[in-house]
Amino acid sequence: MTLTEPVKDPVAAGADEPDRRPDAKPKDNRAWLLVLPVVVCVTFTALVPLMTVVNYSVQDIFSPSDRIFVGLEWFRSVTRDPEVRGAFLRTLLFSAQVLLIEIPLGVAIAVAMPRRGWTVSAALVVVALPLLIPWNVVGTIWQIFARGDIGLGGWAVNQVPGVDFNYTLDSADAWITVLVMDVWHWTPLVALLAYAALRSIPEPYFQAAQIDGASAWATFRRIQLPRLRGVLTIAILLRFMDSFMIYTEPFVVTGGGPGNATSFLSILLSKIAVGQFDLGPAGAFSLLYFLIVQIVSYVFFTVLTRSGR
Repeated sequence: MTLTEPVKDPVAAGADEPDRRPDAKPKDNRAWLLVLPVVVCVTFTALVPLMTVVNYSVQDIFSPSDRIFVGLEWFRSVTRDPEVRGAFLRTLLFSAQVLLIEIPLGVAIAVAMPRRGWTVSAALVVVALPLLIPWNVVGTIWQIFARGDIGLGGWAVNQVPGVDFNYTLDSADAWITVLVMDVWHWTPLVALLAYAALRSIPEPYFQAAQIDGASAWATFRRIQLPRLRGVLTIAILLRFMDSFMIYTEPFVVTGGGPGNATSFLSILLSKIAVGQFDLGPAGAFSLLYFLIVQIVSYVFFTVLTRSGR
């Protein structure tokens, strides 16, 4: 080796050479073929419809063969529509109320549920029953249950002196009916998620807290609540997305009424797309709707994950 010849770094030189260790396994790219059916299904069930909606959102469609390119005109029209703004505020308020009620209530139910014995199975079955009922059936049940003339719930509320409950005529009664219906239907989901997280806590933690004389609140705050943070993040995201896109239950019970009291974004979108068959505004509306859900969900996820660190 001459003095001018550069000295090779053995580490760098070894990095350039192929791995000849006897236990080294070659990469098998055929595993990607297992993912191919999923990619094909997502392409045809999500991407193709999404591109179709994008195509509709920039055109004024008169017939399948007669359409005019309008650019972003429908987006500007939707964002300036006072009816859309009102529906957005109602949907946002409804989602906020759902989260404020269902998350604490679900955690409280999970904490109160038994941890051992035959009552565990019985409690799980009872709590999970509302989740087994389809959305349209839930709407039909509450449509009858909340009626003041034939429904047990509406009749019981009207027995209170000075109360005249009628969700078909009073906007506040209609809002309360839809809110209570959603709480009844989806609080069990939060309870079951929280209960699964609580069951994963080792029993010695509770025994140590009992020996130290910790109160029930101290046990919940120091032992149970830290284990619930990850589960509650998932529960908050699921319940926000589902409540923000709620459609079937309020449509069956109130149809968006009385007036526009329970007309959420989803109901207004179906009215524009199906009732009026305005595909251009409906396409722009649905894309903005989709972006709002994604952005708010991302903000929720970022804030919750950072606060849990």
